[in-house]
Amino acid sequence: VIRPFNTYGPRQSARAIIPTIISQIASKIKKIKIGSIRPTRDLTYVKDTANGFIKAAESDKFIGEVVNIGSNSEIAVGDLAHMIIKLMNVDVEIVTDETRIRPDKSEVERLWADNKKAEKLLEWRPEYTLEEGLKETIKWFSNPEHLRFYKPGIYNI
Repeated sequence: VIRPFNTYGPRQSARAIIPTIISQIASKIKKIKIGSIRPTRDLTYVKDTANGFIKAAESDKFIGEVVNIGSNSEIAVGDLAHMIIKLMNVDVEIVTDETRIRPDKSEVERLWADNKKAEKLLEWRPEYTLEEGLKETIKWFSNPEHLRFYKPGIYNI
């Protein structure tokens, strides 16, 4: 079993936090609406996740195992938003939208992948840093041809 943690990158669903932030900024919205800024996520660039699946398919050591595919680090949603704003070199405000805050007991406050088993059994580790993956993702979403498929003013559940 492979357990991928918060894969992100080009073409990602508008329901996820990274495309939500990037598409709002790329659409020139000056007040970025997000939900809670406290939860943390272990974010893995899509090429690294795909490589984890490939390594698992090629490994005999993986049979019968459960392996986390993740970065082995976490970032708070608010810090992630600030990182994206910095990478996009814009002056925008982050607004907590109450309608985007998940109901009590439904928010996962912390997601973090211990990827030691993936390193040991699959000789896998992420190649992209969060900043490198975000740059690739920003580049893709900032293309008007791609951005036109997203509706940054709508909260996608």
